[in-house]
Amino acid sequence: MRSRQPVGSDLFISLALSLLLGTSPASHAAGDPKRGAATFAQECALCHSVQEGRNKLGPSLFGVVGRKAGSIADYIYSAPMKQSNFVWSPDKIDTYIADPQQVVPGDKMKYHGLADEKDRADVIAYLSTLH
Repeated sequence: MRSRQPVGSDLFISLALSLLLGTSPASHAAGDPKRGAATFAQECALCHSVQEGRNKLGPSLFGVVGRKAGSIADYIYSAPMKQSNFVWSPDKIDTYIADPQQVVPGDKMKYHGLADEKDRADVIAYLSTLH
């Protein structure tokens, strides 16, 4: 069975949403927030909370999607992160959690990266529910 490609107004809507969200239409597969929560618990929860205002070793990830990097007032970020000057879009989160040091060289986050693309999509889907 062939997958349906957006045409006409579907394509327009897809492109418009992509521009609004800062992603490309095929930037990553839709993730599963439930699986993402489980992956987050295994890979991220030791250092990051999902509760608003509760920082751990890393900053709270509540509301991270769409937030300017290095912008939580009561968290002490590394100089490279404070100077990174980007917004946490789904694409930026994807590249960051795949290889944090590649995206923000010298950042204090000591994480090897999450190699599996589906796991990353799931984590991003989960983080997108936290607002």
